[in-house]
Amino acid sequence: MTTHPRWTDEYWLPLMKLYMRRPEGVKPMYSRATVALSLELHIPPQTLYQQMFRIRRPDTELLRRLTARYSASPKRLSRDVKTLRRMQGMGSGGSFYDGVEVHETFERDFRPIPSRPDLQPVMLILTLDLYFRLTPATMVRETPEVAELARLMRLKAQTVVEVLDAFQECDPYLNRAPKADKALADACHDVWQRYGNDEPETLAALAAQMREYFK
Repeated sequence: MTTHPRWTDEYWLPLMKLYMRRPEGVKPMYSRATVALSLELHIPPQTLYQQMFRIRRPDTELLRRLTARYSASPKRLSRDVKTLRRMQGMGSGGSFYDGVEVHETFERDFRPIPSRPDLQPVMLILTLDLYFRLTPATMVRETPEVAELARLMRLKAQTVVEVLDAFQECDPYLNRAPKADKALADACHDVWQRYGNDEPETLAALAAQMREYFK
């Protein structure tokens, strides 16, 4: 199985700690805890998700040794993870990549949008999925789906409407004049370029997984 080029065997320890968190087992790909570890390691959530299945069914001698060492001793695992983080210079708020230039890819989806710290691209992705389920006339605060998504993402319904309006400006079939603020318009345009031309089922599947981040 091909893994991410940045993956090293040291990462099994923090990933195993995540796997053993109650309820023990494979965590959702976009759970907040999985994403937090992804950002820490600069390893995509998809890779961590796949690797957790290998923890569930160890397929190498190293994994079998780690499972034997830690499965009955979560305190030892926590201690060794703390030691690893100190050795890697992580400390409080640090990273395995402190002092190293890292080209971020997926990480940007979970960072605040410049000039719009209330929003992240992951929120725009979920809103784009909703966009394709509604008509322009229903992209209002009173629509139950709009209110439900706002509650999930802990936003005001009007903010979700602003994002829907910005996506209308990206939609070539509507040809709407620009009204959204530039930071939001640029972020929505980027998400539209990435997902707006995909099959709706593909975006819907991704959005369903990403909803876990807000639960």
